[in-house]
Amino acid sequence: MNATTTSWFSDFAANLASGHRQVVPITVFVAVLCLCMIVGHLLEENRWVNESITAIFIGCLAGTIILFISKGRSSHILRFDEELFFIYLLPPIIFNAGFQVKKKQFFHNFLTIMLFGVIGVFISSSIITVGSWWLFPKFGFDGLTPRDYLAIGTIFSSTDTVCTLQVLHQDETPLLYSLVFGEGVVNDATSVVLFNAVQKIDINKLGGWSAVHVFVDFLYLFSTSTALGFAAGLLTAYVLRGLYFGRHSTVREIALMVLMAYLSYMLAELFNLSGILTVFFAGVLMSHYAWYNVTESSRITTRHIFATMSFIAETFIFLYVGMDALDMEKWKTSKLSYLLFLILLGRAAFVFPLSALSNYMNRSAERSTSITLKHQIVICWAGLMRGAVSIALAFKQFTRSGVTLDPVNATMVTTTIIVVLFSTIVFGFLTKPLVNYLLPHHTNNSSIHREPRSPKEDLTLPLLSFEESATTNILRAKDSLSMLIERPVYTIHSYWKKFDNAYMRPIFGGPHSN
Repeated sequence: MNATTTSWFSDFAANLASGHRQVVPITVFVAVLCLCMIVGHLLEENRWVNESITAIFIGCLAGTIILFISKGRSSHILRFDEELFFIYLLPPIIFNAGFQVKKKQFFHNFLTIMLFGVIGVFISSSIITVGSWWLFPKFGFDGLTPRDYLAIGTIFSSTDTVCTLQVLHQDETPLLYSLVFGEGVVNDATSVVLFNAVQKIDINKLGGWSAVHVFVDFLYLFSTSTALGFAAGLLTAYVLRGLYFGRHSTVREIALMVLMAYLSYMLAELFNLSGILTVFFAGVLMSHYAWYNVTESSRITTRHIFATMSFIAETFIFLYVGMDALDMEKWKTSKLSYLLFLILLGRAAFVFPLSALSNYMNRSAERSTSITLKHQIVICWAGLMRGAVSIALAFKQFTRSGVTLDPVNATMVTTTIIVVLFSTIVFGFLTKPLVNYLLPHHTNNSSIHREPRSPKEDLTLPLLSFEESATTNILRAKDSLSMLIERPVYTIHSYWKKFDNAYMRPIFGGPHSN
């Protein structure tokens, strides 16, 4: 029996070290993924840790076993490939985020989300870039180029809000949940778009115009990627509504939604746009229109399929991070303390000022809702954790096909992994106690985001009418402008809702919203 067991371990170790790069890794990862499902189910009732932390710990356990079997050669059996991540793992995660989002809250807080997710990334990345450029050489870490420092700013500005979202509740704290969720998705998209814009900078001509060029490139990538996502979502809705696939096969209508979402992502990558933004807004538009054009069974199936694909992809990523955590040399060479300080500074530098700006923009005599100081602390805390996008961008910047022989680049990849591990485990463990302390029982009624009807609001769009007099049109335009100045967020949302009911839903599908 002992000889047989020894022989089995020897054969497995030989396969692990040899060319069986398809069978062994897939077998091990599927087995470990199944273990994650079981452990997650057992911890569901009273869980102080979230799925990310659970996957990391199980990854560490699996890495320990693999390290023992391989006789210390390696703790993981897969080499991280940023192309694999961006092409296969990231699309289902982002698409599901857009498809499952509560659109009313998301778009009602859209300007605030864009403040945090776009302007906030610019502020955070600037502080991290300047801080690392100044601190690293002072502590004896040289060898990075100006483009590397700019890339570091975007890499460590990408957040992972999973820990906080699993503690918050959509129905009990809709405003806070919407802001944390929306900012997390837009933040990741903005970080990737900004990272791609940084790659186009001419390092030999750095100056004031370089910042302008980055900003212009960012606006171009952001707007075109969003437009492509809208086009993909609307086209899918129009085809499903016009052809009614469900009368013959519900499988085809589900397959069409999946393939159109993936096609939009790949088209964005083909044209060097942001696939994250494209597939996110494709998911939002499909759930807003296309979802109502399929059969009832397909509606239930799509939500479960998309959520399952996203869950498996996220778990896979954190399993890899957990396996990679056992290399103690990584901890010795990482610049953990410097970067954590810069991440905290960059986060606080925009959350509190932009929250005050958001409260001012959403001011209303009839409305008492605002982003309170406790909400701001939770939002700030949620953005301290780093995730898979940071790792993928670090591999893209500092490796070639997942490998680097440059010790400086290797140190930066290592540091990124350690920051993700430390922030996810340490900050993740403290998330639930912090939220319970600041928002006991999650019953802060002031966070329920309800807008009263404006006394100036009518049921017509703020458009000129040829059937009315010039005086009436001028008065209507004046009232609309006055509402826009006094209550910009509510006014834009109100007029979009009317336009959506009058023109969009009759063409692309869906019930009238109230």
